[in-house]
Amino acid sequence: MAHDFEWIRPEPHGIHVVPADCWIDPSEPVTRALVTHGHADHARGGHGRTVATPETLAIMKLRYATSDGAAPVGYGETIRLPGGVDATFVPAGHVLGSAQILLEHAGERVIVTGDYKRCPDPTCPPFEVTPCDVFITEATFGLPVFCHPPIETEIGKLLDRLTAHPERCVLVGAYALGKAQRVIAELRRAGHDRPIYLHGALERMCRLYEDWGVDLGELRLVSDAKKEDMRGQIVVCPPSALNDRWSRRLPDPITAMASGWMRVRQRARQRNVELPLVISDHADWGELTRTVEEVNPHETWITHGREEALLRWHQLHQRRARALALVGYEDEDD
Repeated sequence: MAHDFEWIRPEPHGIHVVPADCWIDPSEPVTRALVTHGHADHARGGHGRTVATPETLAIMKLRYATSDGAAPVGYGETIRLPGGVDATFVPAGHVLGSAQILLEHAGERVIVTGDYKRCPDPTCPPFEVTPCDVFITEATFGLPVFCHPPIETEIGKLLDRLTAHPERCVLVGAYALGKAQRVIAELRRAGHDRPIYLHGALERMCRLYEDWGVDLGELRLVSDAKKEDMRGQIVVCPPSALNDRWSRRLPDPITAMASGWMRVRQRARQRNVELPLVISDHADWGELTRTVEEVNPHETWITHGREEALLRWHQLHQRRARALALVGYEDEDD
């Protein structure tokens, strides 16, 4: 059976679903948007109608004050769009509410993954492999050098450093949506039951996660604590606060950064990170290639990152692939 996929087009500011006249993760306001998750390089305000999971819509309301035109779709639920296009939201395993979007039209199946990872995460449902004809995948860490270690290893490094320096605190830079909550939840899973201190910029998102059933344990604000209270404790902040004046109120902090980019030593040096933690909410090289093999699409479209190496891998494995040129898609602080 021949496939032309003329009904779905990659445009500079998003994926255009032509028969439905809607867009996936558009970088500009549109009449109808389907949004994979709440990070700013995928979710924007100003759309006439925004279709997303209830969790993503809650995140967008908190971050971007968007609520008009919100249309919630649960995981596994299929909705009919104009032009005879069916859309089903499938877990992506990236952050709370993140979804792959399965589009079905004229006997063809296209999956737009947004961002995803394959390793377990206590803060969101796991990625679900879904067969399709066209698989649109990210490639944030699309180089063979990126092989993320088990998160238990990195959490162990953090706790070992804390134990070795009880007179200090460990200050962890972690992105405000997804990474901060995952690090906290993994610390709890590792048995760390002491209070965890937060930069004020993280509080509302952490409380939103708790509202959606993610247990983060006892959280306290740094602004409400005394310096002595935080000795031997873990403090979580946005990456931008790691080395600014705010951190001076902490007791001799050991600076840590939770990011897949910590695999690159120069990135850690640039941020003056003493304890790099390779913790990513994106698929690494092995997970990207394994996912393509498991999904087994007729064709792969690649975006968000290092397209060249993944294109070459497809060529070597006799698989069809193309790179997409989308604007407005940049790496969040992973």
